[in-house]
Amino acid sequence: MSPELPVLAPLSPTLDLNGDDVATKRREIRDYFIETFERYESLFRCLACPEAWYQKAIPLRHPLIFYYGHTAAFFINKLLAGRFITKRIDPRIESMVAIGVDEMSWDDLNDSHYDWPSVEALADYRQQVRTRLLEFIDTMPLSLPIDWHSPAWAVLMGIEHERIHLETSSVLIRQLPLAHVQRQPQWPVCPQRRQLRAEVPTNSLISVPGGELRLGKPQADTTYGWDNEYGQRKVTLPPFQASRMLVSNAEYYQFVLAGGYQQAQWWSEEGWRWCQFAQARMPTFWVGDPQVENTLQLRTLCQQITMPWDWPVEVNQLEAAAFCSWKAAQTGLNITLPTEAEWCQLASQLAGPEGEWPQHAANLNLAHWASSCPVDRMAQGDFYDLAGNVWQWTRTPIDGYDGFAIHPLYDDFSTPTFDGRHDLIKGGSWVSSGNLAIRHSRYAFRRHFFQHAGLRYLVSDYQENATVNPYVADLPVAQALESQYGAPAAELALPEAATINPWVTLAALAARHQPAGGRALEMGCGVGRGSFELARYFAHVDGVDFSARFIDVALMLARQDRFRYALPLEGALPDYRETQLSCHGIGAEQIARVHFSQGDPCNLKPVYQGYDLVLAVNLLEQLREPARFVSEIVQRLNRGGVLLLSSAYQWQEAITPPENWLGGRRENGEALGSYQALQRLLAPYCDELAAPQALLFWRRDNARHLHALRSEVTCWRRR
Repeated sequence: MSPELPVLAPLSPTLDLNGDDVATKRREIRDYFIETFERYESLFRCLACPEAWYQKAIPLRHPLIFYYGHTAAFFINKLLAGRFITKRIDPRIESMVAIGVDEMSWDDLNDSHYDWPSVEALADYRQQVRTRLLEFIDTMPLSLPIDWHSPAWAVLMGIEHERIHLETSSVLIRQLPLAHVQRQPQWPVCPQRRQLRAEVPTNSLISVPGGELRLGKPQADTTYGWDNEYGQRKVTLPPFQASRMLVSNAEYYQFVLAGGYQQAQWWSEEGWRWCQFAQARMPTFWVGDPQVENTLQLRTLCQQITMPWDWPVEVNQLEAAAFCSWKAAQTGLNITLPTEAEWCQLASQLAGPEGEWPQHAANLNLAHWASSCPVDRMAQGDFYDLAGNVWQWTRTPIDGYDGFAIHPLYDDFSTPTFDGRHDLIKGGSWVSSGNLAIRHSRYAFRRHFFQHAGLRYLVSDYQENATVNPYVADLPVAQALESQYGAPAAELALPEAATINPWVTLAALAARHQPAGGRALEMGCGVGRGSFELARYFAHVDGVDFSARFIDVALMLARQDRFRYALPLEGALPDYRETQLSCHGIGAEQIARVHFSQGDPCNLKPVYQGYDLVLAVNLLEQLREPARFVSEIVQRLNRGGVLLLSSAYQWQEAITPPENWLGGRRENGEALGSYQALQRLLAPYCDELAAPQALLFWRRDNARHLHALRSEVTCWRRR
């Protein structure tokens, strides 16, 4: 092997939330922010030409210019969402780079929607964010320990988020054409590699005891955690065996030579579809002819090197599972990928009491190289690379543990991945740092996605309990579904006015004022009923909501017609329910006309323009700046377009500062009603089409308890 390189300055581990000195903790947060911010910028110095910034590395992700701005805008957007700051730096940038980081169906990856800023503009924006954040860190209220509700938690959320993108952006850079990248001293490749397959040590199996395992990060843990890490799950495991080392390029090459990519028998149905679609013949980071061994090279971050046969292979989950299926047939053993529980049992012997891996014996935190290293380089007990080098795929789709709760500042971090199509990766890679590099971290990707991820295989008979189409118990989602699709009047003998679904009424009202056809926008669409109803009358409907949870449910309804949810019945007893679009006369024709996406009503992307109707249902009182929303949304209407607003004007100081209330306050000593304020606000742009009318909405707290809301509907036509 080649001599050891000098160890690079590693990235600092994630911060301890405890402490007894506020000034010291403030300095630690400041240093952690600066270190992360600067290392992220150093990654982008690997881009060698303008095309590298604006060309998509893969069709399912934005170009790198998006990610360069995204992590900085995230700080501002989350501090605003938490009401820790009140002013934006650049609304256009903060809207454009807010959403679109994973292959979610609500992401908007259409290139025609974006006039990307220049690199110089985003570099300047990042410096403004840096200045603003340092000022905020120096002055924010801070008490110890730091908890979910602290402004410091929001700052740490931004820092850990940027460390995630340090890793995912490095994967995208690795997928750019070689001519678009350049080597950088801060990102060196490991010099240790065996260039002959025969020199690679043979993998072997080690027995691992079974036992009862408790998964989940304790609430009292002293490190930052994402919401999906908390909660609990008890698992009882039988004994199993695990491979001593990660699967190397040499070991995986046996599968390639055996025609593994040409034989459907080794692949799942999803995997074989991907293999044929991608026309895959070998791992994506391999370069050359897979049938001519001496032509093969490996693409690293910024260069191609002679194939390091003793480095871990990097594959997606579908490839990893296919390899295990093939190897099981060759050996006669039940070889499989680990479940999350099995991986945690395997790794439990290594982690320290605070969840940290032994950094000196792991290829983590950029502490050694900006690449993988040999699979027998980092010994950790009887195994190698239980943590670090490359992530390890599991066969466990991510979901929430018992007691899972969504963090209010980032409701679309975890829940959009609870779809059975995102499998967990464990252990971290050479670039993993901060929260990514602790034992409780839980990250998941689509099975056809690539990360710096490989595999360790098990011999195991353990089967997880898989749940398909479970009843969703997220109370706000269940309440929204019940409100929009339920039928409370029939159950509780409510007045006749409550028998009419208000979204049906609003869609019909819109159709009376606007001819059939055209384009409609529903802001604050929730779980989609209003958008589906508008699609009876309009040729295209955009349904937009700030909550990814709601958008995901609306999309699932559109895909599968039905959705199950659980409402409280009484106490801890649930009431299981199901809604079906077809039961409401909503069929394929209407569904095809609707496009759901996530968006901020007060900072909407420019693409949302040219509408004949805009509908906002009980949204004004949920906004920090309702007047700004009204003034800006009118500009997105065509001339002659109709704005339909419903609101109970139920202003709450915790949501909307009193100085931003439309009405319900005194102005110059005189009472100002919200409807009067709307008339004044819209007079320069619109004519009022009809007198306000009352409309009854309701929300169910449990199976027997309803809240009624008498909303006022106003209708306006843009001149």
